[in-house]
Amino acid sequence: MENRRLIASLGAVLVALLAACAPEPRNAPTSGDQVRDRAIEAQTARRRTGAEIQDNAMNRVVRAVYLCNNSERLTVDFDNPRQMATVRTSSGEAVDLYQERAASGIWYRASGHDLRGKGDQAVWTAVGHEPAHCRAVD
Repeated sequence: MENRRLIASLGAVLVALLAACAPEPRNAPTSGDQVRDRAIEAQTARRRTGAEIQDNAMNRVVRAVYLCNNSERLTVDFDNPRQMATVRTSSGEAVDLYQERAASGIWYRASGHDLRGKGDQAVWTAVGHEPAHCRAVD
């Protein structure tokens, strides 16, 4: 009986000592308004500005996939830093095009090939073929 009291007392002392060594608890917000404000602040810190998003798009290669009315599937890698686009057709042909100044939208051309578009619509013209109307799907 005496041993049990001694063990219980030692256990209580040990718990008190361990609790004294623990770090101070943080004062986290508990009211609804404080919690909401903290969540909004955390989300805002991760958001990028429009200028950052535009800079990211202008300084990397962007891939788009187009399906055309002539059953052609085009995979286009827009290499914005080099002002080029590489068009790969479903037959395996790859063509490098150079960016031209367009009033609006995109315009790339080289050696009889032409890719023009705006939004998700584009027109692909290849040597010896009728222009194909295409829509971006990816």
